Amino acid sequence: MHGYPGNEKNLDLAQAVRAHGWNVIYFDYRGSWGSQGRFGFKNCVQDVINVVSFCKQHQADLLIDTTNIVLFGHSMGGWICLKALQELPAIKKGFVLSTWDIYGDYKNVKSLKELIRKVKEDGDEYFVLNAPVKKIFKPVLEFPDYFNLTNDAKALADKQIIMLDEHSSNKYIADAIKNGNKAYFEYQVWQTDHPFTNKRVSMINKVIAFLDK
Repeated sequence: MHGYPGNEKNLDLAQAVRAHGWNVIYFDYRGSWGSQGRFGFKNCVQDVINVVSFCKQHQADLLIDTTNIVLFGHSMGGWICLKALQELPAIKKGFVLSTWDIYGDYKNVKSLKELIRKVKEDGDEYFVLNAPVKKIFKPVLEFPDYFNLTNDAKALADKQIIMLDEHSSNKYIADAIKNGNKAYFEYQVWQTDHPFTNKRVSMINKVIAFLDK
């Protein structure tokens, strides 16, 4: 699951995981990169659910073992990964690379006008998304609890999760999830940038080890 808008697709990871014997599905969310439909954060979560449903529907033709699915998400895709895991009880593993703390970025914004101004100042207005800024970000203002990942600890209690970050700003999210986790949880901060440019091999090896766990 790619980020916002998704310049980094992590296809090197996809190829490495394929070489390790797994089926890998990369997709663009509706309304992004020319895909049909209207882009929205909640729609992205539903897109993951739809992809999993597609896998189950076509598992015989695609030779997919739908009893062993793992989600991987980067940046916004990390947020989507954690939200989608809650909607997919049969999936027990998620790897979250530098999740976007959408709630944290906009929690102090009090009006729609202020929200739109901040989104534009932050550079989060991209041509590859076919919905206006107001439409995309208004739900963050209206439903802050949904976007706050610290509220999801209980729902993620039985999931095996690894979170990697290039900064410690998400530690409060990691701590909340870890405190409620009964399966497996690991959190690390690496000295790198947002796409993990100088840690690609290490990141890929960690993902593969997690798949084998």
